Amino acid sequence: MPIEIETPHGPARVSVETVVDARGVLVLGHGAGGGVAARDLVTAAAAARAAGLASALVEQPYRVAGRRSPAPAAQLDAAWLAVVDHLRTSGLAAGALVVGGRSSGARVACRTAAASGADAVLCLAFPLQPPARAGKPPAPSRLPELDEVTVPMLVVQGANDRFGVPPGAPGRTVAVVRGDHALRSDLGAVSEAVAAWLADLL
Repeated sequence: MPIEIETPHGPARVSVETVVDARGVLVLGHGAGGGVAARDLVTAAAAARAAGLASALVEQPYRVAGRRSPAPAAQLDAAWLAVVDHLRTSGLAAGALVVGGRSSGARVACRTAAASGADAVLCLAFPLQPPARAGKPPAPSRLPELDEVTVPMLVVQGANDRFGVPPGAPGRTVAVVRGDHALRSDLGAVSEAVAAWLADLL
């Protein structure tokens, strides 16, 4: 059953699934317009449990409150850090801490990786380059958010993602799978990429 965790911006809802003798926990956040039932999130969480990690899927306060528009980045980050801190102090997140999410949730995990004390970061469908809009200059790339992460990272990206595919880098593995930003076309490949990376990580 999901638990509610108080944050500076209202309660977050967290679905925790434990495993026997867990080696750590994978904490995942959702995208801007979706929830924790996104198939790639569920797939990654299942792969983590198979690898011996507990999983925690975090629903941000704005969604718990029934709002569709995402909160500002600073609020998302503060709420996320409050959840991670609660999971750690309550003993639900003992051992290795792997944080991540899909799309907007991946950005939150990257921005807060150092502050959360994460041991690694998992990004699903990282929104690298916002698509151009007619008559407007291109939006800046979000590559700096990936580059700021200093712990091991996996990015799982659809080959046809409209936001593009980020480059690999030292410490950053990029797994390109069939599909687009939704990452629904080949969930088997998503699972395999996450499982292989976790096996090396742990």
